[in-house]
Amino acid sequence: MGGTGDAHGITHRLDVLGFNCPVPVAKTREALEELNNGNVLEVVADDPETLHDMPLLIGRGPHHLLDVKKQEGEIRFIIEVSA
Repeated sequence: MGGTGDAHGITHRLDVLGFNCPVPVAKTREALEELNNGNVLEVVADDPETLHDMPLLIGRGPHHLLDVKKQEGEIRFIIEVSA
């Protein structure tokens, strides 16, 4: 996980490329617990199951799924952290 920045105001990036369920969701949950309110996390995955699992994770908590993009075999989730 590291800092970046773009049009979504991304403050942190989590690369879970090459990992399959349940690792991407578990690592995302851990990252969200470490971040502060208002931070924006970009998660980059390639496991197709994340298209189903990530919205479920975000829907169960206070965080907001701002965007999902699928391109060239990668799936990018933009998540705003909320307390």
